[in-house]
Amino acid sequence: MKHASILVSSLLIWVSSLSAQPMNVLFIASDDLRNDLGCYGHPIVKTPNLDRLAKRGLMFNNAYCQQAVCNPSRASIMTGRRLDSLQVWDLATHFRTHAPDAVTLPQHFMKAGYFTQNIGKIFHNWIHEIHGDPASWSVPAQMHFANHGADKPEVKGPVPPSSAVDPKCECRAVPDEAYFDGRVAKLAVEALEQRKAEAKPFFLAVGFWKPHSPFNAPKKYWDLYRREDIAMPKNPEWPKDAPRIAWHDSREILGSGPKARKVTADNIREMRHGYLANISYMDAQIGKVLDALDRLGLTDNTVIVFWSDHGYHLGEQTLFAKTSNFELDARVPMIIATPQMKTAGKTTSSLAELMDLYPTLAEVCDLPKPTTTDGVSLAPILTDPAATVREAALTQHSRPAYYDREPEKVPTHMGYTIRTATHRYTEWRNWKTGETTDRELYDHVNDPDETVNLAGHADQKDVLENHAALLGKMNPVCKPGWKPLLPPVP
Repeated sequence: MKHASILVSSLLIWVSSLSAQPMNVLFIASDDLRNDLGCYGHPIVKTPNLDRLAKRGLMFNNAYCQQAVCNPSRASIMTGRRLDSLQVWDLATHFRTHAPDAVTLPQHFMKAGYFTQNIGKIFHNWIHEIHGDPASWSVPAQMHFANHGADKPEVKGPVPPSSAVDPKCECRAVPDEAYFDGRVAKLAVEALEQRKAEAKPFFLAVGFWKPHSPFNAPKKYWDLYRREDIAMPKNPEWPKDAPRIAWHDSREILGSGPKARKVTADNIREMRHGYLANISYMDAQIGKVLDALDRLGLTDNTVIVFWSDHGYHLGEQTLFAKTSNFELDARVPMIIATPQMKTAGKTTSSLAELMDLYPTLAEVCDLPKPTTTDGVSLAPILTDPAATVREAALTQHSRPAYYDREPEKVPTHMGYTIRTATHRYTEWRNWKTGETTDRELYDHVNDPDETVNLAGHADQKDVLENHAALLGKMNPVCKPGWKPLLPPVP
C-alpha cells in the first residue's frame, strides 16, 4: 500500500506539473489573403490544411485589419497599437521611429521566459534600415527581409519554362522549395524539431509570403483548378454614389502613370487563377508545419494562430490588390486554436481587430496583461462564440494610398472606416484641417458587396449619425471639431 500511495502521489505531481507547463505559440501569418478565398467554405478554393486547422480552433468570420497595406498592418498587430499612436501609415516608416520603446508581442513573451523566433515575413519585408525588429527575437530572423519580386525559382539545372501569359503570373513545373514559402516551411519544421529538443516554451512566428503577387506557385497548384471554373468578379463596377477619393490606381498590379496597363478579361481570369494557386501552395506549406507539430507531440501544448495582414481585390469595384477601406481589403481570415478547446470547429461572427491578438495571446498563455496595447482580449469569444467585445472594428487608409513622407508630399486625406454588425461607415478627413469632406455608408445586410453608397440617402440619416458617433467614440481624431487631424509629419 505504501508503494502504491507513493506511485499515486508521484503521478499526481507529474500531472500537475504537466498542466502547469507554459503553452507554446505557433503564430502563422499569410500575406494578402482575403477572407472569402481563405478557409471559410468558398466553393472553389482548396485549402485542406487550413480546413483542418479550422476544425481545431475557432474561426473569426468578422476580423479586420487596421490598414490594408502590409507595413502599417503588421506594425499594429505586433505592437497591439493603433496606427495614429504609432504614426505609421506608409510602407517606409519603421514603427520604432516614433515608438522606440514599444514592447512587441514576441518581446512580451520573451520577457516571460519564452524563446522567440521569426521565420519568414512577419514585420515589413523591405525598405527599412532596421531589418524587421531584431529586439523581438531570441535569434536572428530568417527569410524575412526581401522584395516579393525577388521570389524567383531556384532549381538545379535549367529553370522550366512558364506557361503563364499575364506579366504578374508564372506557372512552372518546379518543387515547392523553389520559391520562398517552400523554404520557409522547411526552416519552420527544423525550428520545431530544435524547440522540441530543448524543451523550453517557444513563440514561433512563421510568415508565409503568399498569396501576395507575383502569382507564381508551382504548376501542380495551378493544376488544382480549371480556368473555366473560375468566376469573374461579380461586382466589377465602381459603387454607385461612392466618392472618388475612395478609389486608388491599383498600381501594384496595373502600374501607375503613363505606363499603367489595361487588363483584359483573360488577364483577370488568369490572375484569379494564379491567386487561387498561390493560396493552395501556401496552404500546403502550412500543412508541413502542422504535420511537424503533431509528429513532435507539441500540438497538445501549443496555441496556434493563423491570420492575414489584410484582404485583397481581384477586379471587384474596379480595383486590384489592396489599399482601400472597402470590405474586401479590410476583412481578413483569422483562426485561434487552443489545446482541447470546447469551441473547436465553430465560427464566430463577433467583431475583432488584428491588434486584439496581442492581449488575447497574453491572456490565453497566462502572461501578465500588456499595459500599452489598444487591442482587447478575444478570450471571452474563444469560450463563447456568441460573446462580443467590440461594437465595431476600425480600419483606416490615406489618400494617396502610397506617398513619400516629406512635408510637400503628405497625403491630402485620411479615411477612417468602421464595420459594425450591419454596416460599414467611412469618413474621409482633410489631413491638415480635420474637416470631413466625404462619407460612405454600406448596408451589409442587404448589400454585402458594397455596391451602393447610402451616405446621401435621406432615409439613412439616423444610421449615418449613429455610426458617425460610434466612430468618434472609437477614435478621438474623429470627434467633431478636433484638429489637427494627425500629428505633424517629420
